Amino acid sequence: MDALTPDAREAGQSSSAWAEREEQVARIQLFSGLRPAALALVAQVAVEERHPQGATIFRHGDVGEKLYVILEGRVRITRELQGMGEEALAIVGPGDVFGEMALLDDSVRSADARVHERCRLLAIHRDAFEELLFVHKDLAYEVLWNVVRMLTRRLRETNDKFAMLTFAAKF
Repeated sequence: MDALTPDAREAGQSSSAWAEREEQVARIQLFSGLRPAALALVAQVAVEERHPQGATIFRHGDVGEKLYVILEGRVRITRELQGMGEEALAIVGPGDVFGEMALLDDSVRSADARVHERCRLLAIHRDAFEELLFVHKDLAYEVLWNVVRMLTRRLRETNDKFAMLTFAAKF
């Protein structure tokens, strides 16, 4: 049996725990609209992590090995600006995805991620995700379009912020 079929579940996990994990995955924008079988496949490679307030999840320049989805709590995405200190780029909360850029382009982390409020995350490791997408091309196609939509939304938000800053600088 293929290691990535929905039936190949971790030993010791109850069916209700798997159903909950699949529901969590279904609420993630990156995986919204996926078929139930596809959601089950993604749920298989997701691992839950818990982090206390103030913990650093990753730092700018780290190798990106995981994509994270917030189940509970909030995470502050920041960048240290020379001579100015820490600049908050975003504060993300339940259902939001972060850390995906390094996963998608094999680059180092472009910012720091610190726990703003104690959080529970789903983490998807790059190797497991790539294998899943390699084996299941239809899943890869669906996820690709969701990534495009998510990145487009973020670019629009960044453009809006830039326009506001440009407008404010004129006064």
